[in-house]
Amino acid sequence: MSSACESCAHKDGCTSQSTCPSLNGPVKDPLANGSSVKTVIGIASGKGGVGKSFVTSVLAVGLARKGYKVGIMDADVTGPSIPQSFGLKDNLMANDEQIIEPAVTSTGIKAVSVNLLLENKEAPVIWRGPVLNSLVKQFWGQVNWGPLDVLLIDMPPGTGDVPLTVFQSIPLDGIVLVATSQDLVSMIVNKARNMASMMNVPVLGMVENMSFIKCPHCGDEIRLYGDGSSIEKSAKEIGSRVLDKLPLDPEVTKLVDSGNAEMVAEDLLSGAVEMAAGLISK
Repeated sequence: MSSACESCAHKDGCTSQSTCPSLNGPVKDPLANGSSVKTVIGIASGKGGVGKSFVTSVLAVGLARKGYKVGIMDADVTGPSIPQSFGLKDNLMANDEQIIEPAVTSTGIKAVSVNLLLENKEAPVIWRGPVLNSLVKQFWGQVNWGPLDVLLIDMPPGTGDVPLTVFQSIPLDGIVLVATSQDLVSMIVNKARNMASMMNVPVLGMVENMSFIKCPHCGDEIRLYGDGSSIEKSAKEIGSRVLDKLPLDPEVTKLVDSGNAEMVAEDLLSGAVEMAAGLISK
């Protein structure tokens, strides 16, 4: 068993040693295994609980509907939720060369996630930084992504080890920041922006999630965190723009939570989809 496995909390009785991407080995460029990834976009946030994985899932669906070949790397290793959003349950497999075959959703979106490696999907991922970082690198370099127009990376919140690994190890074309419109959002957004700036990665835009609730009786929009001016101010401060303002919609949330992200409305995240499509076409 490799040193990476020695650090794994599930090494005893593990049945996936032959396919585990945490095994030590050279990290390969996707081009080396026949894959080609045209555009790479990170979906990031300064704090947890703002709906970053939700935005990643819906953005992937929107781009797939436009005919693009889309992949999702679930780099939020300790809080993976992409498989649940798409109803993915089968464990990932690898070939003799330890190249992992990604899961594929009903509309052809490819995805990898640590939750597709664990026998017990509810088991906590209690791994140290080096193992987490190795996993992310191998999700990039040892996966049979095939030809992709765009790879979306669902990044962990904050500015810790794993986000740093993504910035340093993967050629990002830019990031989309997800936030809610609260007074403290400016400080949090600036932390994430400053990290991206230090890594020479542009901020492509912002998405305000849980912006409002629409009254089911009168249709009025009820603002949860004020009038939204704080996120507009934050976007202006970092030289970016707000791409979309998403409501808190129980029906949409239910679709994603039940594994039916591909059934969300087509106009959801239209601004972010248009931005990403423009980046792909360059």
